[in-house]
Amino acid sequence: MSTIDPVKTMAEPWDAGSPASSRILAQRALTAIVPSDSIAGRSLTAVVAILTFLAALTAGVVTMMVGSASDWQSEVGREVTIQVRPVSGHDIQADVNAAIAVAQNTPGVAAVRAYTKQESEALVEPWLGSGLALNELPIPRMIVVKLASGMTPDFAAMRVALAAKVPSASLDDHRGWIGRMRAMAETAVAVGVAILALVVVVTVLSVTFATRGAMATNRPIIEVLHYVGATDSFIAAQFQRHFLFLGFKGGAIGGAAAIALFGVLGAMNAWVSGTPAGEEAAALFGSLSLGITGYIAIFVLILLMAVVTAFASRRTVNQTLENID
Repeated sequence: MSTIDPVKTMAEPWDAGSPASSRILAQRALTAIVPSDSIAGRSLTAVVAILTFLAALTAGVVTMMVGSASDWQSEVGREVTIQVRPVSGHDIQADVNAAIAVAQNTPGVAAVRAYTKQESEALVEPWLGSGLALNELPIPRMIVVKLASGMTPDFAAMRVALAAKVPSASLDDHRGWIGRMRAMAETAVAVGVAILALVVVVTVLSVTFATRGAMATNRPIIEVLHYVGATDSFIAAQFQRHFLFLGFKGGAIGGAAAIALFGVLGAMNAWVSGTPAGEEAAALFGSLSLGITGYIAIFVLILLMAVVTAFASRRTVNQTLENID
């Protein structure tokens, strides 16, 4: 049985095609430079899984909030409201009818519906409480104006017509509300991007420390391989492959946990649907369903974590090998 003389092998120039180098490569392939299962590797996998879970959770919440805000904007943007205030000496019903006529004669209006006196009182009852004699209060009458699809009425002309025929009427096109919802969605996206950036930074730092620890542990092996002719790119590729697997494994665990959590939330939302708590949750987060966009975002996060760990590992290895040289 032939053996390899390490001293002789180190003294001879490296020849990738020689029998000795072939046997060294074969033996090296049997034992990885970086152990596939170690305490440091398991710890790094856990860290990546936790970071991916937090990033996926943030991405899912941001996706749902943006989707809900988009639905709110679409719903609110399809209608405007006219408020007719009661004025002493005026018949409020006549003013309501005049305001309805102005809205119906405006191009781009699909439908007009005036709230009855009882419906208008019901709108303010949650704020004032029940048991009050609301019929004695000067409660305005509301008129909901549905807009035709693909058309935008001339709100300035509608306001002029209302001011001329119904001075006590005011038009609200909800621009301020839509602007606030848009600002809320943009803020949510900015916060999500900031959290994702922090996750990437923490991941790079964690992988850098883990790579340096692995190289310090295996430094004698790396020096021998480096001495007998193994290139820096070969050694760096071993670490990159190792940490790419760890990053993908940790990312998959964290992403799967986030998907499972959203699945549980969706099931709970369906269970409490129709209850006051369910209606409040639906008003804030929509249906609590990720949708295809949310699942794609989590899958991209998993791939991103794997790429970040591999890139950080290779960069650290190259820097360390320059010092060994």
